[in-house]
Formats: sequence, structure tokens, C-alpha cells
Amino acid sequence: MDKTFQCLLVSSNETGGYDTTISTKQVIDLPARDVLIRVHYSSLNYKDALSASGNKGVTRSYPHTPGIDAAGVVEASHSAHWQPGDEVIVTGFDLGMNTSGGFAQYIRVPANWIVRRPESLTLRESMIYGTAGFTAGLSVAALLKNGLTPDHGTVLVTGATGGVGSVAVGILHRLGFAVIAVSGKATAHDFLTSLGATDIIPRSDMDDTSGKALLKSRFAGAIDTVGGNVLATVIKSTEYGGTVTCCGNVNGGDLPLSVFPFILRGVQLVGIDSVQFPIDQRAAVWERLANDWKPAALELMTYEIGLAALPEAIQTILKGQMQGRTLVRID
Repeated sequence: MDKTFQCLLVSSNETGGYDTTISTKQVIDLPARDVLIRVHYSSLNYKDALSASGNKGVTRSYPHTPGIDAAGVVEASHSAHWQPGDEVIVTGFDLGMNTSGGFAQYIRVPANWIVRRPESLTLRESMIYGTAGFTAGLSVAALLKNGLTPDHGTVLVTGATGGVGSVAVGILHRLGFAVIAVSGKATAHDFLTSLGATDIIPRSDMDDTSGKALLKSRFAGAIDTVGGNVLATVIKSTEYGGTVTCCGNVNGGDLPLSVFPFILRGVQLVGIDSVQFPIDQRAAVWERLANDWKPAALELMTYEIGLAALPEAIQTILKGQMQGRTLVRID
């Protein structure tokens, strides 16, 4: 297919840095995969910003088009599972990492990376969620699987103004949980309250340096998005039999913790991975996000931009100043 399209292209420069430009590419240059998708929406995640900054732990070679999320319409397919006109979602796997990603009008991907758009979710809404929202959904699913219900008590969400955190607050509120949000942003109170948080506490309150093996029990469960000592403090503050999920490491990859919360309080720590989550289980999570988990405040957490505004938005998220979800309108 000899067709051109617009994309965000990241290239190395002579000074050793990386430049982002809106460029024109040809569909024929995309990787030889099963399904060609015309992208309508994507979303901005921290991993995209790392890829756009030349982080070799995310993307090995450049020039490259980031974008770990994409939602659009199948234009051509070599797979019997997908037909032209199908409306689909792609998140995770290698999209936007070492495979040309969703910050482009076209992607070409393997058939087994694709999920059909749920009937009650628009393509736009699916990318308000994106990988961050899908990760929030997996985190909530883990709490529910381990038996947590609203009558057990309060659920804590750290990094609550971020992508995963804001969606998690909204989902938990929709399900009837009392949610305490943790944020380092002093101006975030109104935003988090609008999503359904019943209380907001500063990040410093969840960064214990006392060295104690256990702290006062405060939460029935928690969704942690930052890691490090904050995660350790959360675990030490979780009630007997509670569950804590972990999906991020912006606060560090080490976990300064003893075994006592696990063997004296029976706390469970569940790791959440949305990249390689099995494709045969993804559709069920998307159905829940489309229906009984959908936050009433989904639009309130959304900031919409076009391709041209991506370079500035990437710098914003790298500085830790992003709030909620950044939806990227591609088509």
C-alpha cells in the first residue's frame, strides 16, 4: 500500500540528544505484521515519554514512533480473526516500544495483540483509559479477586493524580469503596474529590522513615503506583488480610521492608503487569471497564490534544506535572 501518513518521529541528534518532530512516513515502511489499523486515538503514558527521550531500556533503536496505545479501525488484514471495518484496541506487548506505535495515523501489528472494542465503549473512551486505565482495571480486579468489598474498609491509592491512580480512584468510587487518595500535588484536592476520593493525604504521610517493621493498621487494601519507600509504608499500614497491588517504580525499585506485614498480618502483595497480560483475558477486563467499572467522572480526568501538541505534553509528564489522562487525537 503506497500511502503516506503523519506521525510523531523521535530521532537522535548530533549533540547526543533526541528531537521530536511531526513527520511523514509511508505505510509500506511499517513492520510486516498481520493487521493494518487506521488509528483514531492514542494516549500519553510515562513510558511514551521515556521512549521519546531516547531511553534505551524502552526503545533500542531510532528513528522511532512511540505510542503504547492505539484505537482505530482495521483497514487491511491477513488474519481471519479481523476484517476491514472492525473497531479495535491495541495496548501493551511491543507496541510503541520497538514496534512503530500509536502516535501515528497507521500501525501494523500481529493479530494476537488486538482486542475488539466493547459495544458500550467508544474508541475515544478506550483511549481515555489506555494502558494506564487498563492497568488500573487489573489492579482493581486483583483486589476484588482477593475478596475485598466496600464493607471491609478504606482503600488507599498512591500517585492518585497520575494516569493509573486517577482511573483507579474513579473505578473504586463507582464500585462503592471509600477511597483515600495520596498525592504530592497541593493543588490536586478538587480534582481528586471530583473523581470520588473521600479524603486526600499528602505523599509525605505515606513515606515513613521510622524503621518500624509494622505501622498502625489504616487501610483494607491499596493500589500503589509509585513503589519504593511509599509502597513499603503502605504495606506496613495495611490491615490484617488486606491486599496491596503494585504497578510502578517512580519512587524507586527497592522495597525497604521486613517480612512481618506478610507473616503477622497476612498482607498480600500482588504485582500488576499490563504489557504481557494474556490476550485471551484482556477482552473481559475491557468489558468491565466499558460497563460496571466505568467512572462517572471519566471525562473530568481527560485532557485532549492533537499530534502537534505531543512534544510539549511529553515534557510535562517527564516533569511530573501531568494530571489525569492525556488523550491524543490522531485522525
